[in-house]
Amino acid sequence: LICRGLVSSASRPREDSWLKSLFVRKVDPRKDAHSNLLAKRETSSLYKLQVHNVKPEYLDAYNKLCQEVLPKIHEEKHYPCALVGTWNTWYGEQDQAVHLWRYEGGYPALNDVMNKLRQNKEFTEFRRERGNMLLSRKNQLLLEFSFWNEPVPREGPNIYELRSYQLRPGTMIEWGNYWARAIRFRQDNNEAVGGFFSQIGQLYMVHHLWAYKDLQTREDIRNAAWHKPGWDELVYYTVPLIQEMESRIMIPLKISPLQ
Repeated sequence: LICRGLVSSASRPREDSWLKSLFVRKVDPRKDAHSNLLAKRETSSLYKLQVHNVKPEYLDAYNKLCQEVLPKIHEEKHYPCALVGTWNTWYGEQDQAVHLWRYEGGYPALNDVMNKLRQNKEFTEFRRERGNMLLSRKNQLLLEFSFWNEPVPREGPNIYELRSYQLRPGTMIEWGNYWARAIRFRQDNNEAVGGFFSQIGQLYMVHHLWAYKDLQTREDIRNAAWHKPGWDELVYYTVPLIQEMESRIMIPLKISPLQ
């Protein structure tokens, strides 16, 4: 009995540690919105992520239509918005288009653009023609994490990975605290493009956007991170915060500022 008690008491701390890793760690109560604590400038830049599932037979026509119309919106000074990037999914859900827009000035800029586009006959026709090509579509409004890189145009050729995480409700602050440290492990090869969290649409969503020369370079860079002291610990503590995750490998269209 004495031996059994010694074994049980010695093993309990290890069991407790393992059990704790399965649950979300407690975060101190906050009296401010997550967006104010995590974002760079909530009233400055707002992002819209659009995901369109295209009918397979229309993908080429869809891409051609977007390449004709989207640059006009991007370049028109009358619209306070910019096309950050536009891609087709290569690995992941097939026949899919992904667009990322920035609205400089936050929600007022978004409303201004939408009101003006409603009066734009070419855009109205574009939406009608585009709608006939789609199986489904969804969008999210996002803010960017304060500790991530600003997504700026870059030369190619590159492939892009959009890693999307559905977090457990109530864990966004904890995720941000860990990734504020984790991002420094992923800056050596200029692969970090941008990091965002949802405000409208599917909530408690986080998106990390990365750029790589090719799939082998992606594999090498990700493997190298595990040899840096501290990376494994940060992964260990962030994994229990995730409910679901998805990775898309994407190829930019010719009009994309991110090449």
